[in-house]
Amino acid sequence: MLHTEFIPAAEKSSRRICVVLHGLGDSLAGWRWLPGALALPELNYLLVNAPDEYYGGCSWFDYPGPIAPGIHRSRKLLFELLEDLRAKGTPADQVTLMGFSQGCLMALETGLHYPHRLAGIVGLSGWVFEIENLIRDLTPAARSQRLLITHGHFDPLLPFAETQRQVSQLQAAGLNVAWHAFPKEHTIYGAEEVDVIREFVRAGYGVAAP
Repeated sequence: MLHTEFIPAAEKSSRRICVVLHGLGDSLAGWRWLPGALALPELNYLLVNAPDEYYGGCSWFDYPGPIAPGIHRSRKLLFELLEDLRAKGTPADQVTLMGFSQGCLMALETGLHYPHRLAGIVGLSGWVFEIENLIRDLTPAARSQRLLITHGHFDPLLPFAETQRQVSQLQAAGLNVAWHAFPKEHTIYGAEEVDVIREFVRAGYGVAAP
């Protein structure tokens, strides 16, 4: 069971929800700014802590080192979280899955293996785990997913060229990937990147920009 924090939408009747996965060494507390920045009154948020402690924060998997066991464990936990949302009345097509860095990897890994289509998957400053296997095993549900992937030209931790190459592989496999590069390091590029995220999320619910 993952520790989560629910932030309700201003529109109380809305079932739309954004599930947010933080990066290595961070926690859900590091993303409490997001609802105010996105300013989408119809959107609920579920901020999620990764399962492992890591120097005062949390981690989704060991890094560096053998990362596969932790990724598979965390994917299972996130599947359970998404299924719990469905059981409580929030269907998959009302869920946007968003992650940064390690959380980006987990959002892509989880969303592209999940058997139901989500409203969208947002991957920020991260990478794809075992991309050749993922592409080989794509299901019809995975092929129908909407994806937004962003990265920084000057990211010192995850080289831009590698993420760009992976995005090209996903696009060549027929996935619907919106790709945005920013002149940033390993962070969020302020209002400009937030605007891109907002419009992608909004479009996933069939809502046009005002």
